[in-house]
Amino acid sequence: MSRDQLSGDSLAAASRNRAKFSKHGGKGAAGHVQEGMDKESLTLDGGRYQDVITIPEGFNEPLYIGLSWTNVIQIREEGLLNRMMNKMQDIGVDLDLGCLYELHDGQRGALQPFGDLYGDYEKAPFIYHSGDERTGDTAGDDEHIRLNVSQWKRIKKVLIYCYIYKGPERWEEIMPEISLKMGNLEDIKLKLRSYRDDLPICALATLENKDGKVEITQHAEYFRGHPAMDRAFGFGIRWEEGEKS
Repeated sequence: MSRDQLSGDSLAAASRNRAKFSKHGGKGAAGHVQEGMDKESLTLDGGRYQDVITIPEGFNEPLYIGLSWTNVIQIREEGLLNRMMNKMQDIGVDLDLGCLYELHDGQRGALQPFGDLYGDYEKAPFIYHSGDERTGDTAGDDEHIRLNVSQWKRIKKVLIYCYIYKGPERWEEIMPEISLKMGNLEDIKLKLRSYRDDLPICALATLENKDGKVEITQHAEYFRGHPAMDRAFGFGIRWEEGEKS
């Protein structure tokens, strides 16, 4: 085999192994999606990949972003006898809702229960997190974020994500669902249709300010941790041991 052929084979192998870069404006690697899933398979409720909310003039009610999930899942118990008897065990799941945000003046940050990062509705960042719901067994949404729509002109973009704080990484059984509600407008639901059970954090959707409207794009991309997700989406937040500094 010639040296040129060896060199070409090496370059081809390197290209195959190179991480796929993000298409979200960040400098990091793209998130992971379920093998065989394409963008058209990651849809909002009703089969759409994107949606747009037009904010009525003078509207001052919040944009409500709620998260619900299955709080208890069943796992087969370990041990030969238990496997033979198909014995199952109930395991609780603590899922947390969070967001990364960027304002037009350059302010950037994260909101989530871990680190007690709850934000402020009336002052920057004009986004407020409801706090931690550890059980996920309350009626309706288990955690929510309220976005001050009257200050939307000051917000550039928001990335909505959720992460498994405690419990097995089994997204298909946890079944997280995001609801977006604003006044009397029709609710928008985001349901995961792809899963990566080896990764604990999922970037769900971006809300981006486009000419004063709220453009919603679903992602369903999975990451090993917050810094990797941040690098993929280009927010540029400083992280220390998984917590914003």
